[in-house]
Amino acid sequence: MNLSPHFTLKELCKSQTALRLNLDNSPTPEHIDNLKYLALNILEPIRNKFGAFTPTSGYRSKALNEAINGSAKSQHSKGEAVDLDIVGVPNKELCKWIYDNLEYDQLILEFWDEKNDDPNQGWVHVSTTSECRKSCLSYDGKKYSHLKL
Repeated sequence: MNLSPHFTLKELCKSQTALRLNLDNSPTPEHIDNLKYLALNILEPIRNKFGAFTPTSGYRSKALNEAINGSAKSQHSKGEAVDLDIVGVPNKELCKWIYDNLEYDQLILEFWDEKNDDPNQGWVHVSTTSECRKSCLSYDGKKYSHLKL
């Protein structure tokens, strides 16, 4: 099932952990609607700017989210969030572009530390809802901090 011109439900629900643990990672119709909104309003504009890429994590069922020790409030479990990095694009640059150009709810440079000079460390988490908070954070593996871009 296509969610948008370039993104499918299958790729946004793909999980090696779910396969390995034999967990059902099927979204409900409400989650599919959220994933369509995410694909059209977040993923497609990013693809138009930076070219083809594959999200690293999208939808997570409650069982999958619990198996990976995800937050009980995870927007991944609502179909509202995606994690990504794009080969050849520094994650801070990707984050800055999203910050400047898209209506997001939460934007997080995950496992990122400004003191580390590796531009590809970690990944970018981005979520969207109908009421976007425009929360921009970094997470170094221990604590969240407000991110100034």
